[in-house]
Amino acid sequence: MMPFLSKKIVLTNEKEAQTPLKFKQKEYFCPNFNIPLKKRLMSTYKEVKRVTTHVLKAMKQDNVKISMLTAYDYSMARIVDDAGIDIILVGDSASNVMAGHETTLPITLDQMIYHASSVVRAVKRSFVVVDLPFGSYQGDPKAALRAAIRIMKEAGAHGVKLEGGVEIKDSIARILSAGIPVMGHLGLTPQSIYKFGTYVVRAKEQEEADQLRKDAKLLEKLGCFGIVIEKIPASLGEEVTKSVNIPVIGIGAGGGVDGQVLVIHDLLGITKEFQPRFLRRYLDLYEDIKGAVQNYIEDVKSQDFPNKAVLRIG
Repeated sequence: MMPFLSKKIVLTNEKEAQTPLKFKQKEYFCPNFNIPLKKRLMSTYKEVKRVTTHVLKAMKQDNVKISMLTAYDYSMARIVDDAGIDIILVGDSASNVMAGHETTLPITLDQMIYHASSVVRAVKRSFVVVDLPFGSYQGDPKAALRAAIRIMKEAGAHGVKLEGGVEIKDSIARILSAGIPVMGHLGLTPQSIYKFGTYVVRAKEQEEADQLRKDAKLLEKLGCFGIVIEKIPASLGEEVTKSVNIPVIGIGAGGGVDGQVLVIHDLLGITKEFQPRFLRRYLDLYEDIKGAVQNYIEDVKSQDFPNKAVLRIG
C-alpha cells in the first residue's frame, strides 16, 4: 500500500488489469474510476502527507513526474510547500540569488544551515534536500560526514546533495553509512564552474557522456536515492533516466527524465539576467514588485499614505 495513505483502490477494468505496469502489484485510493489511470495516480500522490525517499522511488516506478524547486527562507518555503511541491532544494544557489555572489562557491556551511533551518520550519509535506557547499566534502570523507551531520541535526533536513561522481564516491559512501539520504548531481556542476570555464551544455562529447553514464550507475550502486542532471543533451538525459532505478531530476536535460527542478527566483521572474533556453518564467515579479514599490513611494511623497481613515496611533 502507498505510504502515508489509509485507503486503497484496485484497478477497475479488464484493460487496466492487463496493463504490464509496475504499479499493478500495488493498491491505491481513488474515488473516481472514470478518471484516466495516470491522473488517478497523480491525484493519489497529492494526498501523501509527507514525501519520503520511498515515495519518490514509487513515483518513478509509476511514471508520475516529480516536481522540485529551490527555497531559501521560511516565507517562500511555506508557499512552495503549500502549493504541493514534492522536493524543496535548499540550494547553494542561495550564494547567487540571496547573497549576490557571481558563483555558488562563496557560501559557507553555516550559511547553508541557516537557510535550511528556515525552510524546514515552514515545511509540512515536501522532502527537503540541502546542498553541501563547496569545500565541505571534496577530498575528505570524514569532513563530508561531519558537514552532513550538522545539516541534518542543526537544520532538520531530510537529505543532502553532492556534486560529482567517481571522484567523490568515498564521501558519498561515508555519509550514507550514517543513514543520511544522499542525492547526486551530474552534468554541469556549478561548484566546478572554474574548471569548465562556461555554463554551456555538458556531455556532448563521447568521453564525457560515457563517464556520466558510469557515474549515474555508480551513484545508484552506492545507495543515492536520486540524481540531479544539469544541462546535458536531452537524449542522454532520457537514456540515463532509463538506465537507473532511482529518480533522475533534470534541469536543462530534456523531458525524458523523472522530474524537473528550477530555481524559484528564475521561475517567478525575480532574477532578470539569467535566461537559459530551458527556463520557463511563470511570473514577472521583478516588474510587479518594482511597480508596487514605486506606487508606495508616490503615495508617501504625495501624503496619500497613510490615509486618515485607516490611521491608527497607539
